Amino acid sequence: MSQAAKVQRLHNVVSSIPMQPASEDIWDTKYRLKTKDGVAIDQTVDASYQRVARALAEVEAPEVREVWYEKFLWALRHGAIPAGRITSNAGALEHKPATSTINCTVSATIGDSMDDILAKLHEAGLTLKAGCGIGYEFSTLRPRGAYVSGAGAYTSGPLSFMDIYDKMCFTVSSAGGRRGAQMATFDVGHPDVADFIRAKREGGRLRQFNLSLLITEEFMQAVESDSEWKLAFPLSQAEAEADQVDINDPEQVIWREWPNNERYVTREDGLVACRIFRTMKARRIWDMIMTSTYDFAEPGFILIDRVNEMNNNWFCEEIRATNPCGEQPLPPYGACLLGSINLTLFVRDPFTDKARFDWDEYRKVVDIFTRMLDNVVEINGLPLEQQRDEIFRKRRHGMGFLGLGSTMTMLCMKYGDQKSLEFTERVSREMAMQGWRTGLQLAEEKGPAPLMEEEFTVTGAMLAKRPEMKKDGFKVGQKVKGKVLWAKYSRYMQQVAAEDPALVEALAEKGARFTHHSSIAPTGTISLSLANNASNGIEPSFAHHYFRNIIREGKKSKEKVDVFSFELLAYREFVNPDALPQTQGEGRNLPDYFISADEVTPTQHVDVQAAAQKWIDSSISKTANVPTDYPYEDFKDIYLYAYHKGLKGCTTFRFNPEAFQGVLVKEEDLANTTYRFKLDDGTVVEAKGGDEIEYDGEKHTAANLYDALKEGYYGKF
Repeated sequence: MSQAAKVQRLHNVVSSIPMQPASEDIWDTKYRLKTKDGVAIDQTVDASYQRVARALAEVEAPEVREVWYEKFLWALRHGAIPAGRITSNAGALEHKPATSTINCTVSATIGDSMDDILAKLHEAGLTLKAGCGIGYEFSTLRPRGAYVSGAGAYTSGPLSFMDIYDKMCFTVSSAGGRRGAQMATFDVGHPDVADFIRAKREGGRLRQFNLSLLITEEFMQAVESDSEWKLAFPLSQAEAEADQVDINDPEQVIWREWPNNERYVTREDGLVACRIFRTMKARRIWDMIMTSTYDFAEPGFILIDRVNEMNNNWFCEEIRATNPCGEQPLPPYGACLLGSINLTLFVRDPFTDKARFDWDEYRKVVDIFTRMLDNVVEINGLPLEQQRDEIFRKRRHGMGFLGLGSTMTMLCMKYGDQKSLEFTERVSREMAMQGWRTGLQLAEEKGPAPLMEEEFTVTGAMLAKRPEMKKDGFKVGQKVKGKVLWAKYSRYMQQVAAEDPALVEALAEKGARFTHHSSIAPTGTISLSLANNASNGIEPSFAHHYFRNIIREGKKSKEKVDVFSFELLAYREFVNPDALPQTQGEGRNLPDYFISADEVTPTQHVDVQAAAQKWIDSSISKTANVPTDYPYEDFKDIYLYAYHKGLKGCTTFRFNPEAFQGVLVKEEDLANTTYRFKLDDGTVVEAKGGDEIEYDGEKHTAANLYDALKEGYYGKF
């Protein structure tokens, strides 16, 4: 084939690169609709798209359903990929009547009482049973060793209750066939914060949870100034009187914001009296966080003040938790309605000096996909009335993208360099601006989110948060529509107004169909399956040839699946069929822009996230991957760098076989790791991570068998 013919083929059929076996296999096991007997109803991936398009078009008025079905199907074939629960469950009521199209939710605030702890556990069980993940804040529970007057005993603390939620999640997900997902957030000022940071050092503990700390501006200032940090918990009036606590003594009490102040001593400004349990150097806590993150990839950190400051619904929500992967900070009973656009399908003439991105087609897909995601609200299938009320009132969703790293490679860019940052910001901005234009059109056609037309009373706290309201003549006690507070005074929409002031003026007058539009999710199995292993979410490709550890029903340990990056498949298909997956060293025959995640520095990972965050109104799930041998001294300031770059949060991952190996594993990591198994007779057997071991009637890789036995999940899938 001539070079000219190759280029023409590149332009036309990037989307038709055959699915690799691992991708087809994941679609078959996770997203393909089947009968209860396992008989396939979706005969092809396109049949899955047709099912989803039909289910979402049924929401439209009868006379236009067929028109929108065709448009929705076009968008799905051109890069729109609804999140896993939509792809799996939309149009599947006949076969799965009790499942939801929503990926995740956030629990209501867990009150500090046994009744409320168990009530929220019950709600969480129903949520997980419907196929939704869930996030909670656990620092609302009093610290370990605190006296519980009603029980006449001392509490075992929030971590012990987290263990109960962890076991419940494992039990429900084991019965339901889909791995349960939970996020636990925890305030950095809680007396048990050190226990939370260290929790996952214990083998097998809290493995159904991701953990993130709620980091405040006050704490970050204490870290940077090397100040003392007070660990405290709210004080009730009865406790203050019984223990003779002087609430005016700064040595005994510190005043802080708290998500629930009904039963605590509260000032006029809304701050709650918190009894000081102990004082530590803020940097000592910071070092604990960074050491744990280096060794165990957790906890992540969430800059909770920034999350609330930038929240579009700043005037009616206090956010304290996120969905399990952190891309959606949500209020109590908030729902995480997600979808991602596969950016690789908009690349024209990849791997050439004419490589470019088709912005016109991208905007068209964003436009149609926005309507599709809004329609998911109508078929949400959430199990709790409070969850359904919340999603109908605000209609928030989170459109994002996947394949960013793969797309950069196809455009001959290196992930993390200046051109890639400019491209990332434009991709995010174009998605945002088109999304709000469509949000306005949908409000005109179908009506805005109910929140937009609600009236809110202006308070002193509102005017303190938004001084510009006072300049505009608003007074305490005045009534104002939600759409005005949302469009004119949310920090995010003010950024949109700087780009298109007429659009935001129209939104303030008419409202939008939804309060939130964008969010970048991790898209793990969606990327691997429906995007043929385009890079995950906002990430670079983990590697160009690696293994993915997946749960197989009926198998006693995870299974190692061989996968190649989409960009390598494309390069082999159209440029050089003999291209090797190595990105470094002898035998390399790929261009130098073929880089992988651990060739990107931690600061470059943060830079890419920062380039997108400006235009993402919710948040971003992003992991800065670092090599196993990456020096701690170079690693330990990554969260500080993220803080100064204006991020809402950050997570990192470093392969550490002593802790766990993770979902994605490179061959060289397995080859360089020796696992030791002690048999009943005391004999020790050694094997490299990738070696196959026959045990208990099955073959396992040494690494996966070791993890399954150590973590306690062997034979429990």
